[in-house]
Amino acid sequence: VEFLYCDLASMKSIRQFVQQFRAKNCPLHVLVNNAGVMLVPERKTEDGFEEHFGLNYLGHFLLTNLLLDTLKQSGTHSQHARIITVSSATHYVGKLHLNDLQSRCSYSPHGAYAQSKLALVLFTYRLQHLLTANGSHVTANVVDPGVVNTELYKHVFWVVKVVKWMTAWLFFKTPEEGASTTIYAAVSPEMEGAGGCYLYNEERTESADVAYDEELQRRLWTESCKMVGISDEASRLP
Repeated sequence: VEFLYCDLASMKSIRQFVQQFRAKNCPLHVLVNNAGVMLVPERKTEDGFEEHFGLNYLGHFLLTNLLLDTLKQSGTHSQHARIITVSSATHYVGKLHLNDLQSRCSYSPHGAYAQSKLALVLFTYRLQHLLTANGSHVTANVVDPGVVNTELYKHVFWVVKVVKWMTAWLFFKTPEEGASTTIYAAVSPEMEGAGGCYLYNEERTESADVAYDEELQRRLWTESCKMVGISDEASRLP
């Protein structure tokens, strides 16, 4: 196991990480996008992005795009490279505000978090469409890990923390249980060559209806490219 530092809240750090990884000339067979914050007070990343959107979504968007060439070179017809992005059931209540992705007009920690998780689902579906159109041996899927007992809840109200402490053993998954669907998506033979899926409890299920809006997927992708400063070659594809 080797460790390379990468701060998903920093575009500079992401670019430096990718540069270091590429210098190793290693193949890349599995990429898991799993960093995140939840219900943080209104604040910005060093690049000026609202933190939920910047870290949970844009960081993964940039990282994935910068690693796509390596992933494409690593995948084969019989063994596709795999991209797994961790979203949340919260995306079902999320609304994507294309004119206010930074939640400047009216900030709500819950709304900002849900929007970032919906963006990850839209991103995954658009990415899979582009990978298929290019004939790439890479698949992209999105995972809902369920309610997991981790430090992600440290910004919730104290009452919720008390309830969580009292009921976690009954209602919350352990970190190991929460990781099971991600691991399934990463290594299961059943997922070989299968992309564009929303997975929960190691099963394919339906995501929010709005996530299947292809025009919304395209618009978010184009806007995301502008925000992180990369070329939007995908805009020329259907």
